[in-house]
Amino acid sequence: MACPHIGPASLLKPTPNEAVYREDCTQCFDSIDNPAGLDVCLKCFNGGCAGERGHAKLHSTSRGHPLVLNIRRTRKVIERSEPPLKMSKLAIAAETEADRYDTALTVKCLECEIDDIDKANPAIAPVVEAVMSVNTFSRKEEVKAWEQELTSCEHILTMQQGEPRKIASQSLGHCSKCDLNENLWLCLECGNLGCGRAQFGGVGGNSHALAHSKETAHGVAVKLGSITPEGNADVYCYTCDEERIDEDLSTHLANWGVILSERQKTEKSLTEMQIEQNLRWEFSMTTEDGKELVPLFGPGLTGLKNLGNSCYLASILQCLFDIPSFQKRYNGDLPLPSVDDPGQDLETQLRKIGDGLLSGRYSKPDSDVRVSEHSAEVPHQKGLAPSMLKHLIGRGHAEFSTMRQQDAFELLQHLIKLITRSKHPEELGDPTKPMRFVMEQRLQCLSCKKVRYTSNEQDSIFIDVPLEKLPADEGEEPKYKPVSLKECLDNMTAYEVVELTCASCHSKDGFSKRQLFKTFPEVLVVNAKRMAVVNWVPVKVDVPVIVDEEPFALDAYISKGQQPDEEALPEDEAATSSAPAFVPNAEALASLEAMGFPRVRCEKALHATGNSDANAAMEWLFGHMEDPDIDVPLDLGATNPAADPEKMAMLESMGLVGPRAIKALKETNGDVERAIEWLFSHPDDQGDSEEVGQGGDDAPKSDTLVGSSELPANFQLQSIVCHKGTSIYAGHYVAFIRKKLGEETSWVLFNDEKVVKVVDVEEMKKFAYVYFFMRV
Repeated sequence: MACPHIGPASLLKPTPNEAVYREDCTQCFDSIDNPAGLDVCLKCFNGGCAGERGHAKLHSTSRGHPLVLNIRRTRKVIERSEPPLKMSKLAIAAETEADRYDTALTVKCLECEIDDIDKANPAIAPVVEAVMSVNTFSRKEEVKAWEQELTSCEHILTMQQGEPRKIASQSLGHCSKCDLNENLWLCLECGNLGCGRAQFGGVGGNSHALAHSKETAHGVAVKLGSITPEGNADVYCYTCDEERIDEDLSTHLANWGVILSERQKTEKSLTEMQIEQNLRWEFSMTTEDGKELVPLFGPGLTGLKNLGNSCYLASILQCLFDIPSFQKRYNGDLPLPSVDDPGQDLETQLRKIGDGLLSGRYSKPDSDVRVSEHSAEVPHQKGLAPSMLKHLIGRGHAEFSTMRQQDAFELLQHLIKLITRSKHPEELGDPTKPMRFVMEQRLQCLSCKKVRYTSNEQDSIFIDVPLEKLPADEGEEPKYKPVSLKECLDNMTAYEVVELTCASCHSKDGFSKRQLFKTFPEVLVVNAKRMAVVNWVPVKVDVPVIVDEEPFALDAYISKGQQPDEEALPEDEAATSSAPAFVPNAEALASLEAMGFPRVRCEKALHATGNSDANAAMEWLFGHMEDPDIDVPLDLGATNPAADPEKMAMLESMGLVGPRAIKALKETNGDVERAIEWLFSHPDDQGDSEEVGQGGDDAPKSDTLVGSSELPANFQLQSIVCHKGTSIYAGHYVAFIRKKLGEETSWVLFNDEKVVKVVDVEEMKKFAYVYFFMRV
């Protein structure tokens, strides 16, 4: 029977800008490896599972797109009578997807229920070929992320090359100053070959390429072993001290007799080595007697595949989806929202992650791993690839849109903001609400003794870990004295003196300041800052923090509020408009400005860190360089970003007016660009009409505080994100979570796709970066 839907209007080739979801379903993690395969819509290229969950059929019915390309992939069974030859060069004779898998393609019409439409049909064949040849969604986003990372520079664009000649390359070349014949860098200006720096993983190098650059002021070099016939290569500008892109690489190489079409990639690129280094920061996967830790499988025990420097995302997601409110909000039993593009919808992707992690449907040994019949090993999971969620989280963000390693705690804060701004069904609510609480700050003038109490709603706390080096022999790695969590909390809530001018008595003696909990959350998130400044660069140090296994009380850290015998600082307009006036510490301000920081940033940093220590302010600056308002002058007055007439005028000029525009500015803290994005991503949100004309502290506030002030407030450690490495932007992140395994409770390690039971977690607890405590 002929299908009436085949025609120009029903079949379209994907354009270069369109996403093609041909790996896994946009609404669950069923993929082309499932028995029923994946149905790719031939109209909009959405990927829908073809099995019992029926997301392809759901998409077809709701959008009126009946024609699909079904893709099924199966692992080839390869019989080898002899062991394979040892591969000596990278990317030569490498196993391709075609070597490993058989792929079956079928064109179907879901409305006519025809499962075998002729793929050779002239109207169909070009579309099928285009769908299979373009980059998949995840690959497209990955390429986009790397492309925005690397740019050219003036030293490449204005480079003058010497007289053309043919250099000795491939296996014939060696460093001009030593005998190394690998890790060679070709100076594009004069043709010199020099060895690179020694690299992680045993790659040799004596830095002779760098020495040549310093001697000659020749800045641009290319790594010979990284050159591919397609024109990809590692290009480095020593003058900028940055990896770069050379748009005319083919011409520049030809000047030295290097022809792209004749090249073979024989060495790992800088990117590949960076990712490998991060993955190599292995957390122990063996017991004390050297036995492999046994993999775990089942609901809540599903691993996440590393997408390349994405362990920071995987570890945070595992901890979040261990929280009951997240499990209730995003479990797979809820009906999916009806949206045109599920792959671009945050709600859908969070539901997809929730179903994938919690259902146990995908938590099974990797069938692609062949284990000997005589081996007792059980393969780890294949892991779920959260590429769609990663793209959504990073969209428009300067850091999370890249393929670089990121700070796991910053990712957590960013994700909480995105989820908080989303719409939530009334019966389910915002899953981040159990993480919220109120901190109360008490300021008391040292002269007149009057006080002011201010409250701030938070979803986490920072604790500074005291750094005290232990005695060590010369040449040994420094070790630090262990501290307890109680010591860190005592320091966080201790009194300190800040240099402020009193609005009541005008004294400049300063104020005593202390912060305590006004309410406690159900889930307390703690970020442990273990940072030291070495040569003006913040470096993470491993200071053991001792955390009790059993529940502990935080009752001692609750604020009692203003007492009857305390006199409040005046709240009249004259006083509040100028008080407390902030006077930056002159010595610390001068030190920061001498380092090259703008005065506005210096004042902000000093205000945020107590106005006493230049080093603490500098650490704050390094951690807030990307803040959108970092260069906005410090304003201690209570202002509402939504009330800024200039920003409102900018939105109105684009036709964005009324309560929606006001709410958008309020939700994005006055950032116009983010406000525009918020408006387009919340088309149904009409704003709050009562907000019009109201701002700052004049706006009506609810008397109900988030969190609870009831005592006792007992908390127990539930999960931790651990990090190994000297920088939070490198190294490797994993999660340890307390899980109920049968009749016992045990710690489970989530190391990307590897999920194993851990016998002893004490050592890892000491070096946690983010803690999740549950109120019990």
